[in-house]
Amino acid sequence: MRQYQRLLAVALFLGMLLAVFEFSGLRDHFNLVFLQQQIAQNRFSGLLLFVLLFSLGNLIQIPGWVFLAAAVLTLGRFWGGLATYVAACVSCSLTFLTLRLIGGDALRQLTNRTAVKILSQLDARPIRSVVLLRVLFQTVPALNYALALSGIKFRQYFIGTLLGLPLPIALYCLFFEYLAKALNIPGI
Repeated sequence: MRQYQRLLAVALFLGMLLAVFEFSGLRDHFNLVFLQQQIAQNRFSGLLLFVLLFSLGNLIQIPGWVFLAAAVLTLGRFWGGLATYVAACVSCSLTFLTLRLIGGDALRQLTNRTAVKILSQLDARPIRSVVLLRVLFQTVPALNYALALSGIKFRQYFIGTLLGLPLPIALYCLFFEYLAKALNIPGI
């Protein structure tokens, strides 16, 4: 039972955070229109708010594409992609550090053979593993949670995140720009 205490602490933290956002109505602000308005109204403070909301959104399971679409529609493909890249790196880092503080390396405490095998693969090539996971899953919150609790060093996690996010973000930028033009969505 002791090996599950930290995982339970993480689950309780995330559950309470989600409940606060859900019951306070703050979660309703995590939408495309609201994010676009914040960025457009004041570029500097709007972008800071964008980074903060992306970080909080990542903790409460808001998909990263919502933030990317808002940035691309407001700032264009290049600047929107750059803003999203910075926000995604900050978000992933804050999620990692927060969950590592609460949960430590809780997944290392599990004695499940599958978990041990997966963690040994992560240990063998940590940066390459994170790069590949970022290319495939970008900023998916569950991935951030698992990596934070895996015992991987923050430096390896951060380098893998920096290297793994540009390709999928660039592809999504092209997709959202194309979609906006095809559907005559204002903003670009």
